Formats: sequence, C-alpha cells, structure tokens
Amino acid sequence: MNFTRWSARLPGTQRRAAARTEQTASPDRRGDGSVPAARVEQLTDEAPSVPAVDDLRVREVLDRVPSLVALVHGPEHRIAYVNDAYTSAFGIRPLGERAREALPELDALGLFPLLDQVQRSGKPRTVKSRKAPDGRSYTFTCTPVAQGDGKGGSDGRGVLVFATDVTDHAEAAERLRASERRQRETAVTLQRSLLPQELEQPDDLRIAATYHPGGTEAAVGGDWYDVITLGGGRTALVIGDVMGRGVRAAAVMGQLRTAVRAYARLDLPPHEVLQLLDGLAAEIDANQIATCAYAIHDPNEGKLIYSSAGHLPILVRDENGTVLRAEEPTGPPLGTGGWMHASGSIPLAPGSTAVLYTDGLVERRDADLDEGIAALERALAGATGTPQVVCDRLVRSAGVTPDHDDDVAVLVLQHPARTGPDSELFRNAALELLGGVEAAPRARAFASGVLTSWRFPADLHDLGVLATSELVANSLQHGTPPMRLRLRRTDRRLIIEVTDGDDHLPRRRRAEPGDESGRGIAIVATIASNWGCRRTPGGGKAVWCEFALPRTQVT
Repeated sequence: MNFTRWSARLPGTQRRAAARTEQTASPDRRGDGSVPAARVEQLTDEAPSVPAVDDLRVREVLDRVPSLVALVHGPEHRIAYVNDAYTSAFGIRPLGERAREALPELDALGLFPLLDQVQRSGKPRTVKSRKAPDGRSYTFTCTPVAQGDGKGGSDGRGVLVFATDVTDHAEAAERLRASERRQRETAVTLQRSLLPQELEQPDDLRIAATYHPGGTEAAVGGDWYDVITLGGGRTALVIGDVMGRGVRAAAVMGQLRTAVRAYARLDLPPHEVLQLLDGLAAEIDANQIATCAYAIHDPNEGKLIYSSAGHLPILVRDENGTVLRAEEPTGPPLGTGGWMHASGSIPLAPGSTAVLYTDGLVERRDADLDEGIAALERALAGATGTPQVVCDRLVRSAGVTPDHDDDVAVLVLQHPARTGPDSELFRNAALELLGGVEAAPRARAFASGVLTSWRFPADLHDLGVLATSELVANSLQHGTPPMRLRLRRTDRRLIIEVTDGDDHLPRRRRAEPGDESGRGIAIVATIASNWGCRRTPGGGKAVWCEFALPRTQVT
C-alpha cells in the first residue's frame, strides 16, 4: 500500500505538511540524521527541540496527535493505517485486513454503516460521544478520502476515521443528567405526596383522577386536584396548576391545596374561596401565579356551582352524550390581585359526567388551545364506562405518553342515574315551614312519618326526630321566613337540613344553667355524626346534621 498516494488526498494541514516533505531539505537537515557541529553545544544545554509540523511527514504528524486515527479503503474497508494513539488504545492492528475482523471495536460502536454511508456519499459524518470497549468515550469523525493511481485517475475510495477522547466531557454530562434525574425524582415524589393519596368518595358521585408527570426531559410542574366532602351531601371539587417547574412549583402547589381545604371547611361560595386563595397566592410567592377551578356539587340542585381563576373550562357530558362547556365567569389567575371573582353554574343531572383538567391534556405547541379543548369534547362525547375508564380514555385520546412534555392532571366525576332497588337507597322529602306554634309539632310529625316509611330502626328514628325538632326550633326562634325542612337519605347516611331567610350563622356554645335557650345546637352536635351551617345564595342560611346509617340499614 503506497501511503504517500493516500497522503496526497488528505485535507488541510496534513496535505500541506506532506507536500513540504517532498521539497529539498534545508542545510541543517541531513538524511543520515546527524546534527551540525555548530549546534551540538547548544543542544546539550537546552531541552530537546520539537520538530515543526512543516518538518514532519504526514505519518509522523498523525503518529504524534493524541487522537485516534485509522485509514481504511475499498468496499471492504481494509486497513491502510492506524496511528500510535489508536494502537495504544486498542492494540496493534494488521494492515491490509478487513476492518470488520481487524477492528472489532468499530463494529461494537456500530460505525460500519456510517463508513459505508460516507464512502457512498462522499460527505463527512460525525458521531458524538460513543463509549468504546475500552470504557472511554470518543467522538468519531469519518471523512472520505480518494485513492489516486499516480496517473491522474482513481482506483478506490477510503475513509479516514478520526476519534477524539471526550470521556471527561461525557462523564461530566452524565453526572449532570444524574443530578437532574435526582432532582426530578425528588420533585415527582414531593408532587405525588402532596396530591390526595386516596380520593374521597361522596354518596352521590363517583370520582376518579389521574396525574401524569412530564417526561424525563421536562421538570415537574405544579398540577393538582382534590375532592372535599362538605357535609350535608355537598362536595367540593378542585383542579389547579401552578405556573413554573420543579420543587418550588410543587411546594407552592402543596400550600395552595392545603389552603383550599381549609377555606372549603368554611363552606363558602366558590368565588369567595378563590378570592381568599388569590390573596394567599400573592403572599406565598409574588412571582408565581396559578390557575384554579373550584366547583361545588349539591345533589338537591342538580348542577355544579363553580368559579375559575384563569383555568380551562369544565366540560359536562349529559346522559344523551351532549357535551357542554362552562364558559363564564372566568377571572385572572391566582396571585394577580385586584379582581373580584364570580360564580357560575352548569347542569349536572343524574347520568352526567364532568371533567376537570389541566392544560397538559389539551395544549400542544403546534396547535391552538381551542382545538385541543374541542378534541377533548369529542373524546368525552364518546367516552362511557366508570370514571376511571373515562379518565384513561381521555388521556389516551389526547396522546399523553410517558415522555409527554407537560404535566397532566384529570378529575372525572359522574352523577349516576339510579333505578330499581338502588334508587330506594336515595330518597328526598321536604316540608315548607310556616311560622307559628304549630310549625314545630308539624315538623316532628312529618319527620317521624318519613323516617318510618324509610324503615329506619327505632333508635335512629328517635334521634332523627329529636334533631329535626331542635333545628326547626332554632330556625323559628332566630331565623326569618321562608323556612324549609328537608330530609335526605343516601346509602350511607341520613341528612336533615333546615333553611331560612336570615344569614346569621348559629354557633355551638355552652349554655348557663339559667339560660332558657342556647342548647339546641349543642344537642344536635352531641347526637349527630356531623353538623354544620352555611349561607345560601341570595341570602339566608342552611343548618344541617348527619347520621351515619348502620351497616344493616345500608345494605
């Protein structure tokens, strides 16, 4: 193999160096390698000189570079040359042999298809950071080289393989990736620990939820959801998204979720909850905002009362498959301040399914947000089954995969339409209360008859009549018309509620021995499983209590 003919085709500095070696040597350069006498004394006192590049042949230049160099030629990639660095890394390689047998390290790195491509196209190619069998990482550049026949023609093509050791860079990059993975795992763990570990399941709703963190290259965000039973058969549903990424966003999300649960216990209207949350968000971090939708379901009203702080609209599919979108009212995100939020409503009759979600489910970089919501509406229209099945179908229809570039949170709730024996476990009865001394006896008689018809055991019957008497008496003494008594049973509990036109909320207090009043609420709180009160839309209040049903009564 004539290496000089190959070197004539080498690019750049290597070709110029090879050309200069063919010129006449300077007087100081002797073919026998001797050094002029005039320079002997100088060289004995100084460190050995390093030859200039122009004084070296191409082979000597390539042998001196620390990078790995190999030259192969022909369709079988036969070895024409390997430099000293290559030999030091992988051992001596016989010239003239096929590279597939003689250079197994290139085969292990999967470079032979690249060599074929470079030879066919005549264009150089680079492969970054491949780990070789010696455990070190190299970046390989493969450059086409034409073999001349000495007469201006060409009798073959070759490839110059140039490998640079990038082990330190590769290890540093891997350490960085490992650190990022640990940080992401910490954020995901924090995020999941702050989400509900088990969803509350109200009597009148069936609920499922899912959370998908962004892919490995995306930092975890602050998506969250929650289900809060408010008592009296009502349920609060929450979905939110803290803008930003990482542990900080997850921590802010945890604070907001805790605050929502605390405010929900006050049993305030949705817009008042968001108003309180807006001020708190600004205090937590003035530079971080969040969107949130807060909704309340009351089975007696057959609708969702909701308020939105910059969040995406709630979608509801009715029993006929028609999908409704909750459009208004929507205010700015939490933390912006200076906005008075308002509440709206959307029907949620028996047989309906509602979906609350974050933007990761519908937002794509290459599509308009409204297109994503419309696609979700179409998917919801055809999604049937349990809430968990619907949840999974919506996520699949949106194309959410493990490497999705954004967090996704979805909350699905269904208000089942009950028929047959199941419907007997969910009953309602109501009585309008007229003022006067006869109102309390009428209320007791009504409650006794209803509880008897519902076949409650004697002890629960008597407790229910007593609670009814105390709540009605409290309303007659401290409330104003219109007054109404409502009894409701579910498969788990008995609920007694009295509403009136006065918005002064009662509180439990200790009555002194001489007081003629003040014991009614204390009695109710003592005998009932739970009790509470809230202001009603348009003025007035509702006071309620619950009794857990014994297992035999539930079945």
